[in-house]
Amino acid sequence: MVDQDLALLAHLLRRAGFGATRDELEAYAAQGYAATVEALLHPEQAPEVAEDVVCRYYSLGGLMEDSMAVWQGRWLYRMINTPRPLQEKMALFWHGVFATGWHKSEHTPSMALQIDLFRRNGLLDIKTILLDLSRDPAMLDWLDNSENHKDAPNENYGRELLELFSMGVGNYSETDIKMAARAFTGWTYAQPIPLYPYGFYPSHFVYRPDDHDPGVKTFLGKTGRFDGEDIVEAIVKKPATAKFLARHLYNFFVTDEPPVPSWHQTPPQDPQAITTLTQAYFDTGGNLRAMLRVLFNSAFFKAARFQKVKSPAELVASTMKLVGTYSFPEPGMLALASASTAMGQSLLNPPTVEGWHTGKEWIDGGTLNERVNFAVNEFADVTRPGVQAIIARLSALGDMLTPDALVEHCLDLMGGLRVGDSTRQVLVRAAQRDGDLCFDTPEARQASALHIGRVLQLLVASKEYQFA
Repeated sequence: MVDQDLALLAHLLRRAGFGATRDELEAYAAQGYAATVEALLHPEQAPEVAEDVVCRYYSLGGLMEDSMAVWQGRWLYRMINTPRPLQEKMALFWHGVFATGWHKSEHTPSMALQIDLFRRNGLLDIKTILLDLSRDPAMLDWLDNSENHKDAPNENYGRELLELFSMGVGNYSETDIKMAARAFTGWTYAQPIPLYPYGFYPSHFVYRPDDHDPGVKTFLGKTGRFDGEDIVEAIVKKPATAKFLARHLYNFFVTDEPPVPSWHQTPPQDPQAITTLTQAYFDTGGNLRAMLRVLFNSAFFKAARFQKVKSPAELVASTMKLVGTYSFPEPGMLALASASTAMGQSLLNPPTVEGWHTGKEWIDGGTLNERVNFAVNEFADVTRPGVQAIIARLSALGDMLTPDALVEHCLDLMGGLRVGDSTRQVLVRAAQRDGDLCFDTPEARQASALHIGRVLQLLVASKEYQFA
């Protein structure tokens, strides 16, 4: 039977991280669910990923250190190995909300520093997050605020700040966009030194008061000589911002919602959940840690198991955690980034400012084939550490294990997975073809290992495995 306490923790770790091994789940279970939530919400209490080791080994195949593919691979390595899973998950969350694409600037250091920014402040308050975003060189370039001058305002950043980053369509006017653009004039970045012959170098925020429009502006019903900080201050006080952020959190951590551009026309699936999260926003000044504490401890979160389609990055990272490889930056890591890209998610390079459309839009005939083949191929080698760990636990249950028991225990050891009756029947029939497991001789153990491997491959090929 599936251990329900461990299954709930597995649900938490799939959503607040990238899954967990059985050993990790049992360690979390020793401290309990509520304490695990608190540990996740305070990543600074856990050690960091050994970045120096990653840097030393992870410039492979003759690629430049600043190649986007290398940085994509590094990020997946962190997702797989981090002792701070929620920190990486929040970086991925904000990367999807504040979607910034490498394909415009082709300047990898700025993209990498933006992800570091999300790691650093992703659990702070929304005012701090929006102010830091407004000073981020990658964003300043992506939405042209570097081209926003007092005598020639550029509205791109002001528009997306309101439409996609904070309030949502229908909660502001075109005049508000124009006033926001004027307020952010003079916010730009220092031009990095040329690429050749020394490689890429980072940039940094620069405020140019001589290029700032100091005139009177009326924004969201208030009038004054506003600058960018005043604009953010006004935004974060609005109920629309609280509701918009609450729905983003619900969509990412609880249940797939329709695409963001339709939110002004389509109500949330669970209005009460949004109200609960909105209240947490106002109770704590828009603090993300506090909002997520409410979310992770809520009944609506605990009940929402396997109701979200895994993003490609989540599918890749969670599969590798179960398989148990790449606990060290060994050769082949860049293939993981390529796999995520083939499934439709090129990290550091979302297609538009809307980011990736999630849920069922991750799945089509081509991407589903990529997703299934990736997981099946990773479980094809029964000598992988994670597969061996599952085999060891199954062998410890006794000399003989029936096909029905094998399927049940595999579901349990894979994180309390739930499958429908038709999938379960397929798994049991496959297990029956090889008969009962037996571990009493080396030959029998090897045959049983291959038997278990085939069942695990079928399990990760199932439609249910696509959900978190």
